[in-house]
Amino acid sequence: MAELAGRVALVSGAARGIGRGIAARFAAAGARVALIDALPDVHDVAAAIRSAGGMALSCCADIAEEDELEVALAGIEEEWGSVQILMNNAAVMPTGPLHETAIADFERCLAVNLRGTFLLSRAVIPGMLAAGRGCILHMASVTGLLGLPGLAIYSATKGALIALTRAMSTDYARYGIRVNSVSPGTIDTPMLHDFVAAQQNPAELLRQFAEMHPLRRIGQVEEVAEVCLFLASDRASFVTGSNYVVDGGLSVRGEQPQDESQLNTQES
Repeated sequence: MAELAGRVALVSGAARGIGRGIAARFAAAGARVALIDALPDVHDVAAAIRSAGGMALSCCADIAEEDELEVALAGIEEEWGSVQILMNNAAVMPTGPLHETAIADFERCLAVNLRGTFLLSRAVIPGMLAAGRGCILHMASVTGLLGLPGLAIYSATKGALIALTRAMSTDYARYGIRVNSVSPGTIDTPMLHDFVAAQQNPAELLRQFAEMHPLRRIGQVEEVAEVCLFLASDRASFVTGSNYVVDGGLSVRGEQPQDESQLNTQES
């Protein structure tokens, strides 16, 4: 169903994991998808989307750097016009106790997770205002709702995105711009597998991740992408200011992991 046909969608952090899945799903729904990522792999993802019959262009840029973003966005606008759907997905995730977190890691996390979201949103909103409609989605996390060990800085940025969603929705609803966020739990991504592969018993750790969730399994990228597609589509025309939790029930379970070996690991 081409429910996003003719719309220009911008997805940040689209080279891997959840971002890649969202870009592919938006393209399959008929959107012209612009992919931004600091990883050059983003070009291969765009090529794969085009090979599957979708419309995609790619930009290798650091979303925390305003100059790089300006160049990327100028290219998108020249090719396709203004962005109508923005998926703020790019993020980094430092782990470990707060007192052991390097200042550089703290600053990078804020730069990508918050500054990048701010810069991209600020850049596309004028076009949405001119059009009288638009959709902005922020990729938050269940860690923005729960206190999970070893994720203080990351959790702070994700909690901030949920608050930002609410505030932005009140600012722009009158102009036809909807703003929502999505909070995944543990999702089957390359980052998750890289993490467990470095542990002593990867299979056991994956079992523990699954058991943390009341649905007793790890989520799939496609399940997050489907929620994002719904929120970006006209099916969600009366939805704004909401945080959609896609975590297999983890946030309502009540039982918390006790150590860093059971971290909720997601890839943006």
